Amino acid sequence: MNKISRIAVLTSGGDAPGMNAAIRAVVRTASYHDLHVYGIYRGYDGMINGNIKRLDKADVANIIHTGGTMLKTARSQEFRTVEGRAMAYQSLIAHDIDACIVIGGDGTYTGAKVFVEEHDIPFIGIPGTIDNDIYGTDYTIGFDTAINTAVEAIDKIRDTADSHNRLFFIEVMGRHTGYIALHTGIGTGAGSIFLPETDTDLNDFVKQLQKSSKRKKLFNVVVVAEGNQNGNAMEIAKTIEEKYGVESKVTIIGHLQRGGSPSAFDRVLASRLGYSAVEALLNNKKNLVLGVLNNQISFHSFQEAISLKKELRQELVHMAEVLSQ
Repeated sequence: MNKISRIAVLTSGGDAPGMNAAIRAVVRTASYHDLHVYGIYRGYDGMINGNIKRLDKADVANIIHTGGTMLKTARSQEFRTVEGRAMAYQSLIAHDIDACIVIGGDGTYTGAKVFVEEHDIPFIGIPGTIDNDIYGTDYTIGFDTAINTAVEAIDKIRDTADSHNRLFFIEVMGRHTGYIALHTGIGTGAGSIFLPETDTDLNDFVKQLQKSSKRKKLFNVVVVAEGNQNGNAMEIAKTIEEKYGVESKVTIIGHLQRGGSPSAFDRVLASRLGYSAVEALLNNKKNLVLGVLNNQISFHSFQEAISLKKELRQELVHMAEVLSQ
């Protein structure tokens, strides 16, 4: 690989708390090594349209504690085409970019994989998504903040649930994976958790409700991942009321989980990954994604990160069931 002197960084897909901390780490590490750093605004769409600006340490001052992404983000349909990616390549060449660091999730990695197969600019991927569903890393940037946000919201809802002795179905994000729901449910002591990976029988759920009622056990918070197999929280609540006569309330936390100041854990994780991405490029690594496994920096190919599924830890699923009894 040619000597690297100019690198670009972008964020793509859904925003996640901690992305700014990762951008800051990339810029400061690159500056330490006397590299020029360029920010690509609005993801791959900005790469196509040449929305690229030189960044220095002053540009990333006082952003480590902020949510969202200073580089903005977007989903680019044009980048899905050969012509769009060719335009993106020409934009990078026009700015003499030697390598790119991309921060995002599965869609971001898919775009990077296709791009590097067609063009000769090295890419390094950093996992930034609240869903924590990227293979090859124990945690993704934004996950810890998202579950803390959800836990805080549910703690407040529980005050009302306890006061009125009401059953609340609380929907959290997780269309294809239940990491947010599982960790939030455990952290709030939920009576039950509906996950995309498990098929919860509604008859068994109602029996559990009735059993808890007879024992005078307070059972008033149920955490639902939006992509669970029984439907969303509104649909489950409606079915439970129509079929079993159990009244309930529904709260959808929604995009509240994406925003807010990143937790200390996410700031440290993002800083480690941003720093390691620059170091990886300087050590002639290319077209790889970073992660943290057993507290050590790990490397995988874009193909592995995209195609291999990150499974829920079954001991946590079983533990949640035991603790809810």
